[in-house]
Amino acid sequence: MQPKFHHFSIFQLDTSSSLHGSRPRTTLRNTFPTTTEITGLCTLSSPVSDARRDSFITTADLKKGLMKTSSTHPVVYITGVSRGLGRALVSRFAEAHWTVVGCARTATAINELSTQFQSPHRFDMVDLTDSFQVDNWARKVIASHGPPRLLINNAAVVNEPQPLWKISAEEFSRVMNINIDGTFHVLRSVVPAMIEACTGVIVNLSSGWGRSTSPEVAPYCASKWAIEGLTQAFAQELPSGLAAVALNPGIIDTDMLRQCWQGATDHFPSAEEWSRLAAPFLMQLGPQDNGRSLDAPSE
Repeated sequence: MQPKFHHFSIFQLDTSSSLHGSRPRTTLRNTFPTTTEITGLCTLSSPVSDARRDSFITTADLKKGLMKTSSTHPVVYITGVSRGLGRALVSRFAEAHWTVVGCARTATAINELSTQFQSPHRFDMVDLTDSFQVDNWARKVIASHGPPRLLINNAAVVNEPQPLWKISAEEFSRVMNINIDGTFHVLRSVVPAMIEACTGVIVNLSSGWGRSTSPEVAPYCASKWAIEGLTQAFAQELPSGLAAVALNPGIIDTDMLRQCWQGATDHFPSAEEWSRLAAPFLMQLGPQDNGRSLDAPSE
């Protein structure tokens, strides 16, 4: 089955461009759809079960969240905001007048972000490997800020570079638990509200090592190849009005890259430089991109 490409009313789509050739041109409306506009527009082949929906967020909280979606700035959820690409994206989205909801595992980073980016922005300490923590976080932020217009699954770690047979079972599990399980937990907890709202784009960060391989990073490669496959299958399950894409950010001078390349990364763009091109690119993604494996723009 091929991924579905859908059109939703908050975008103007130039259909003269091929979805599989040059990229369609899209422009955002100045305002986002009202609760009335988004009601009843989604159709699901397998509706979200009442039991699953009730375990995650109440109907009253969802209605409260939908009202916030329709009356405030667009909301972006970003995981892994303590450093690197996630931290840089926080600044870019805030500068563009988006409301940022972020999470990370480091208390110091969360406190610093909460001080620098005050309400309506929100930052919480969450262990994405713990499904109960993720469920609880999602319930709270959806009730307070509404479902996200854009969900960016950015949090990830890389293994210490060495041959696969020298990597401990604990190290291998750590990479899988954060990179794959963490992404799944966020999708499972947040996407039902996006389906109810019938709007939103999910971006799962992949890697060049999710489409190729290198020695001594086999666990990381495996996790990012998994993200590519998960995203393409997941995209086929989404109703009209939503999209899921896998994004290769490119080669960026971050702590993770320096860990792999032993510091020989100075000639690559910094996370701040990368984010100035990547954030506008992310902001204009829409339903027509569903199922695509994308590359972040570079100079």
